[in-house]
Amino acid sequence: MRAFSCPQCHARLYFENSVCVSCGSAVAYDRDAGTIALAEGRDMCANLDLNGCNWLADPASDSGFCLSCRLTRTRPADADLAGLADYYVAEEAKRWLVFSLDELGLPVVVTDGFTGLAFDLLSSARTPVTTGYLNGVITFDLAETQDAHREQLRVSMAEPYRTVLGHFRHEIGHYYCELLVLTAGRGEEFRALFGDETRSYAEALDEHYSDGPGSSWPADMISGYAAMHPLEDFAETFAHFLHITDTLQTAAEFGLGAGAVDPGRPFAEVIAQQWLPVSAALNQINKSLGKGELYPFLLTQPVIDKLDFVSRAVRGA
Repeated sequence: MRAFSCPQCHARLYFENSVCVSCGSAVAYDRDAGTIALAEGRDMCANLDLNGCNWLADPASDSGFCLSCRLTRTRPADADLAGLADYYVAEEAKRWLVFSLDELGLPVVVTDGFTGLAFDLLSSARTPVTTGYLNGVITFDLAETQDAHREQLRVSMAEPYRTVLGHFRHEIGHYYCELLVLTAGRGEEFRALFGDETRSYAEALDEHYSDGPGSSWPADMISGYAAMHPLEDFAETFAHFLHITDTLQTAAEFGLGAGAVDPGRPFAEVIAQQWLPVSAALNQINKSLGKGELYPFLLTQPVIDKLDFVSRAVRGA
């Protein structure tokens, strides 16, 4: 994330601001310009009051919504106040995701029913919802926006990390695996690094939840869940690529790091020279506040090779 300033008084603004707290100017995120702009006289996203969206409406659409909100195909009903509260949190994370994808130059296209992306943000309060990805549609259980629920699942599943943004980054990794890798002539290299993606997903899922990831996964994978199936390995790796590039950009913008990621550099150099020092510092800062490690993951050489593959696929886009 970049650091922003008010176009009127130049006070510091944050990505979520819709009003400058210094001068009172109404502001909005202008996706086309990639910056915070004055909102007076401009069309704000129609979801400003519903989900806090501070983006300008998408000029390419007459819907009245911004592109991020247009990506949402299904949301809680207006009468579902609890679901709408969770939806508010999910949309905030999705806007951050879309910003990161834009910064990387990745295509973000609203589905036309055949290609592109869609999000179904569903409440599991009455009907079971499984977070996942299929054919360009990301389904998300809004219960994951609730800290207590998410932490309970994290502990019960022995995960070191679980966030709303992390979920979105993982699930959209499946989309870009299809778009940038498997249908873009990179399948052979993918299989050499991640394995055969044609392996039965249903069988792999059953094995993972009955037997666990095994004991050898830390040598080759970023997480235990990555050991479930080659497609999950890629999605987990893609999510970490976004964790790293976005965090390094933020650190650089606020004077805490060695600079944002140069897309032309081998990712192994980015890891060694930028990410390892920054993540080590962040972990120690978190511990100084009495919290656990902020980035509790081990990047082995096979994992770094996979991250480099993702970096090259993104650069190729």
